[in-house]
Amino acid sequence: MTKTEYPSPASALAIPEFRFLMTGRFLFIAALRMMGTLLGWWVYELTGDPLAIGLIGLAEVVPAVGLALYAGHVIDISEKKSLLRKGILAYAVCALCLCALAGSSPQTFGGVNSVTAIIYAIVFATGIIRAFIGPLFSTLLASVVPRPLLQNATTWNQGVWLSASVIGHASAGFLIAGLGNAGSLVTVLVLISLGFGLLAPIQKRPPVASNKEKGSWESVKEGLRFVYKTKELLGALTLDLFAVLFGGAVAMIPVFAKDILGTGPIGFGWLNAATDIGAIAVIAWLALFPLQKKQGQTLLLAVGGFGVCILVFALSTWFWLSFAALVLSGILDGISVVIRGTIVQMKTPDAMRGRVMSVNSMFINSSNELGQFESGVAAKLMGVIPSVLFGGTMTLVVVALTWFKAPSLRKMEY
Repeated sequence: MTKTEYPSPASALAIPEFRFLMTGRFLFIAALRMMGTLLGWWVYELTGDPLAIGLIGLAEVVPAVGLALYAGHVIDISEKKSLLRKGILAYAVCALCLCALAGSSPQTFGGVNSVTAIIYAIVFATGIIRAFIGPLFSTLLASVVPRPLLQNATTWNQGVWLSASVIGHASAGFLIAGLGNAGSLVTVLVLISLGFGLLAPIQKRPPVASNKEKGSWESVKEGLRFVYKTKELLGALTLDLFAVLFGGAVAMIPVFAKDILGTGPIGFGWLNAATDIGAIAVIAWLALFPLQKKQGQTLLLAVGGFGVCILVFALSTWFWLSFAALVLSGILDGISVVIRGTIVQMKTPDAMRGRVMSVNSMFINSSNELGQFESGVAAKLMGVIPSVLFGGTMTLVVVALTWFKAPSLRKMEY
């Protein structure tokens, strides 16, 4: 990759459409993270079972990953802005259904088991929607920002995503404590609606004409071939997939908060936000002082450090040590996110962005939501603390294997 120069850390923010896109995305992601945090707490309250938390991730990841490749084809042959707004509107409907469920007694819907099953069904629907929404935001980003500013725009994009996660995670704990589950979901609905409105000023982005001429299966295969042949891209995505799959301690935070650290909803919210606080701090730093060399080596070292932080978190019985370990893990994860995101944006041609971003989204969804399921199953079989220790150790194993088996990624610079 060639080194990209840009005039100032805020150069991408000078573009009005980029500002609207980022503000809309901020509100939507904050709502999404708020809802995800609330669902973990709500389901654990209903069932008292760590596996039930893991099943939330499975319910979302199955449709999100299963439809990802087809979603990429649809994105490349569709007008991007309208498709994105339809997806956000559908997500609002899901939030409304959850709000009605939370505002009623479990007995109204047949008891705790029935309520839990309905929650999983709604989460499954949000997984279908996310198969389209995630890649659409990234595809639109490259449409509103000229190529010389993509590295800068990608850093801001990741910062916006993580800032929204901080607010979504942390405020969910406060909202649960102050408003209850139903009130928190009303707040989610308001944020989604505001995000929907802020996307209105963005110009429509018609598809590349040549994409309409391809069949869906041939289009999907073309996107997969591109990712497979671009070794740095494939290596970065694979590293992220397995590292987060095994290092997903965040999924077990409701259990750590309640049963190990003895904290309530507010402490739970801060623990949820800790990784994102660290990540947004380092991304703000990287916006001012972007990485200039040895990005591939830095990526591997950052993911290895992330694994060590997960081990510390698993062994800690002191709230502030647990919080600090998660903050440091967020700093290291933020570094890896920026490097990976820059590789994806700068390596992808415009005509294939929907498909490549969908493959990227498939890896991300697999690692996060499938990692949540893996954490729940491991906690059920091994116990909560041993399962997190296992995850941190496996993260280190994945990094070591990648270091020796993927030299092109280790030596990569952009």
